[in-house]
Amino acid sequence: MSYIKALMRSIPQVGKVEWVSIRPKARGEVKPLEEVEALEGKGLVGDHYSGKSGNRQVTLIQAEHLAGVAYMLKTEVIDPELTRRNIVVSGINLLAFEDQQFQIGEAVLQMTGPCEPCERMEENLGEGGYNAMRGHGGITCRVVKGGTIRVGDAVKLI
Repeated sequence: MSYIKALMRSIPQVGKVEWVSIRPKARGEVKPLEEVEALEGKGLVGDHYSGKSGNRQVTLIQAEHLAGVAYMLKTEVIDPELTRRNIVVSGINLLAFEDQQFQIGEAVLQMTGPCEPCERMEENLGEGGYNAMRGHGGITCRVVKGGTIRVGDAVKLI
């Protein structure tokens, strides 16, 4: 294994779940929760994506990226509901999970790709919201092992 590959497999930081939500209906309201059940191969119980797509069962975004987007948009804070992501984490680089499995609470997820922004970001965040979110939209994942995910849970490479 090359040194770079070894570095990519070494993520000593442990992140933290800051916020959890589901969207029961497409284009519907976001429902913040204290905890949610992740189902293996399906997604989050009650979320409209649950069971529909193997690649987008759960979406995550970094709290640090929300702060960066807020700075670019010259606002103090971005309400996580506006990003329409399922989980906000802090303290760990989500993009480092590329091609890897990680534990979040009791569940195990596999990153499937970046979560690119959609036109809703312009609607929700205002003019420039779409472009501010480019490269900061988080990641999409599938559920490898089900379990409960709670606000405050650890996020770490397996």
